[in-house]
Amino acid sequence: MAVERKFIDEGVRKARVEKYLSKELKRAGYGGMDIARTPLGTQVTIFAEKPGIVIGKGGKLVHQLTLDLAQKYGVESPQIEVQQVNNPSFNAQIMAERLANALERGWYFRKAGSSIMRRVMDSGALGCEVVIAGKLTGARARTQKFTEGYIKHCGEPSNTIVEKGYAVAIKKLGVIGVQVKLVPAGAKLPDHFSIIEQEKKRPAQKPGVTPVGDADMEEPALPDEKLGEDQ
Repeated sequence: MAVERKFIDEGVRKARVEKYLSKELKRAGYGGMDIARTPLGTQVTIFAEKPGIVIGKGGKLVHQLTLDLAQKYGVESPQIEVQQVNNPSFNAQIMAERLANALERGWYFRKAGSSIMRRVMDSGALGCEVVIAGKLTGARARTQKFTEGYIKHCGEPSNTIVEKGYAVAIKKLGVIGVQVKLVPAGAKLPDHFSIIEQEKKRPAQKPGVTPVGDADMEEPALPDEKLGEDQ
């Protein structure tokens, strides 16, 4: 059970690091992270809308994040790299954080959900799904879903193509969870196909005999020969 326990520990550590970074980098437009093992240690790539806030003044914040990952969460020799998100509308985590922030500021849930979905679709996404669950209008919890375009819910494409983001909005009535799924523009869907028209083949030309010089041409008779024949 040593190998299984190792995988479980890695998954738990990654979930704790994800929760810590989303809480600390909320103002920076946190858009997710990626962890990869390297010969020199652990490469942690942070995607953010505002990389300057992640780095901090003189690199103070990123240095503090490195110490916390190594001491509190047991990440071996962490090396943090910050990358800017060029198009936030195609990042599901950033869209989920914006939706949760809008709900906390008092936006009506239907208006907030449809606004986020419309922004994603106007950016050129192939599909978007927004799910809001919690005490939306009364004492009883309910779930509201907004869907437009094409979304995969199962199979390998749901893990490789569909971008997923989750955030929490804390309100007086209770906690509201929001989830955003989207298929970015340019994604190659497995069930997409195109019909290629076949070129029409021209009939092959029959080989012909090409006359060489005047070999096949009839020579005109000489005037004397014609005169002798007449006589």
